[in-house]
Amino acid sequence: MKTRVGIRVRSFLLTVIGTAVALAGTVQAQPYPSKPIEFNVHTSPGGGTDVFARSVSELLGREKIFSQPLIVSNRPGGSGVTAFTYIKGKRGDPHAVLTMATGSFLAAANRKDLDLGLEHFTPIASLAMDPQAIAVAADSKFKTVRELIESGRKEPNALTASITSATGTARVLLYLIERETGAKFRYVSFKSGSEATLAVAGGHTIFTPENLSEMLGLVESKKLRVLAVSGDKRLAAVPDAPTLKELGYNVVVGTGRGFVMPAGVPKEAAAAMEAAMKRVHDSPAWKEFAARNNYEDMWLGSADFGKLLSKMSTEMSEFLAFISAPQKP
Repeated sequence: MKTRVGIRVRSFLLTVIGTAVALAGTVQAQPYPSKPIEFNVHTSPGGGTDVFARSVSELLGREKIFSQPLIVSNRPGGSGVTAFTYIKGKRGDPHAVLTMATGSFLAAANRKDLDLGLEHFTPIASLAMDPQAIAVAADSKFKTVRELIESGRKEPNALTASITSATGTARVLLYLIERETGAKFRYVSFKSGSEATLAVAGGHTIFTPENLSEMLGLVESKKLRVLAVSGDKRLAAVPDAPTLKELGYNVVVGTGRGFVMPAGVPKEAAAAMEAAMKRVHDSPAWKEFAARNNYEDMWLGSADFGKLLSKMSTEMSEFLAFISAPQKP
């Protein structure tokens, strides 16, 4: 026989279970995003990655794709490690997005002392490739990239280049040129590409192999002169600057511009962000921005972007082995 107390206990438990189920359903049905989305940048304001992040977030806002505001947060330090570690620590949070430059990101992913491997991130999308350019001050004695390289070959480590990161794409470009030609250069790192390019314009360093988008204003104001570009073809903004390939150097490299989220984010949220990035990429405003910054189109959705990152990570590992940086086992 059931006692009155037993019936009350059973009734109470059913009520608790029913309430829990109802609350769980409410949480699952909660729309994304449920709070502001933070676009994190691993460099200081003004650099190419920062400009890319702010432009995409502005276009997302203009298209009214998300109901919540988009905030750009700069987290410079450690060649990107500060921002990458922050995103890793946000596991499962779809409101934390990393605006990435492939060079610095993959260099950190391959360092065994950091535990920042690709498994800690969810690829979202790639939008473009940002080509590198080799530039000197407008009054530099170097008139061609051949002269610059020959000087670096005859007097190893006599010329100093300014770059953003000791393991970023600009440093990779230096490595490829050195491997191809036997030249040797010194380098000094800055917190952003804009600072690196200003150092050349101010006469503090001899040249920079950073992104064209980061130096374009200085080029247009006749403070910098581009000697060569590292893409597959010449760029409209500097039509007189040949590609390294044209000059006989087997060197083609650029900075991938894309986004990742932390590992463990809900699939629905990742898909929503990927779809939002696709809308941005297909918009006339993005195409205008990309053309103005001389980006090469490189749209890749989540799956394809993940495959590309894995391939590029292997290539980065070879580069890090060459410069004796610590790597993942």
